[in-house]
Amino acid sequence: MADKRVDSSVGKHLPPAVFLMGPTASGKTALAERLAEQWPFEVISVDSALVYRDMNIGTAKPDNDFLQRLPHHLINIRNPDESYSAAEFRRDALPLMQAITERGRIPLLVGGTMLYYKILLEGIADLPPADEAIRAQILADADIHGWQVMHERLQAIDPQAAAALHPNHSQRIQRGLEVFYATGETLSSHQARQPKNIFPYRVSQFALWTEDRAALHARILERFEIMMSQGFIEEVAQLRSDYDLDPDMPSMRAVGYRQVWDYLDNKIDRSQLLEQGTAATRQLAKRQLTWLRKWPNLQRLCPDYEQPLAGSDPQLSAVNKISSVLQELSL
Repeated sequence: MADKRVDSSVGKHLPPAVFLMGPTASGKTALAERLAEQWPFEVISVDSALVYRDMNIGTAKPDNDFLQRLPHHLINIRNPDESYSAAEFRRDALPLMQAITERGRIPLLVGGTMLYYKILLEGIADLPPADEAIRAQILADADIHGWQVMHERLQAIDPQAAAALHPNHSQRIQRGLEVFYATGETLSSHQARQPKNIFPYRVSQFALWTEDRAALHARILERFEIMMSQGFIEEVAQLRSDYDLDPDMPSMRAVGYRQVWDYLDNKIDRSQLLEQGTAATRQLAKRQLTWLRKWPNLQRLCPDYEQPLAGSDPQLSAVNKISSVLQELSL
């Protein structure tokens, strides 16, 4: 099925791609493995935390044995003291998708970083370069007043951009303020002038969709407890030793990592770490589902933990649904 963001007159001539989205802990990675057993997929990770090396436990990164069975592009491509943007993701993903297509295979993009999908599909505005002095002043103000106040400042300047951001989206709030302070023009105005992007694939978009929030929250708690038992605290301590990090870096703003950082700084105890870490993960899942509710041409899949028949193959209905769509495309 052609994405509505692609001209329908040319969509049928475009090569296929599949997006597999969903909230954190919904089972995307396991489903991708099942799909790759039946279809000639190559996986591109769409996850802003998995790009970082040595961040394995807290990101639920697939282990080496799994990655030997099902390699993932765009995992372990940055050190934790480096940044990685949605624009860089698009720059990296499009050539990978082309190479996969040229090998006679199908790009399968898997992950929950919804901004990456949006920028991949729609492109990104050609914005002015960052001004380091302006950035330093914004960050200093944020340290004093907090990102909620900075979000309110962006709201006063650029209501359209602010409406699309949660007050915790510090990096994007910062960029919106930077653009206005540097140019006197809002980020929304810059973006509105950009030519419309034509996404060069016939994309089928699926999401593991849960109506049972209690079940998802239970999975989130269970996974966080497992991470703790596997050495999540020790992982963050080692990262702090090996890299020149601070808690406002993008890598350390990943859910769970900021909370472990506070624990290591004796700001919270272990029980608070568990409570705050799972709460932050639940909030991430809520934001992801908010994105997905508004997502065009999305086909919902039932997560394996919501399958109604005991003893049945828990992923069979999702695999069959995706396979039927691909068969309709004559693949």
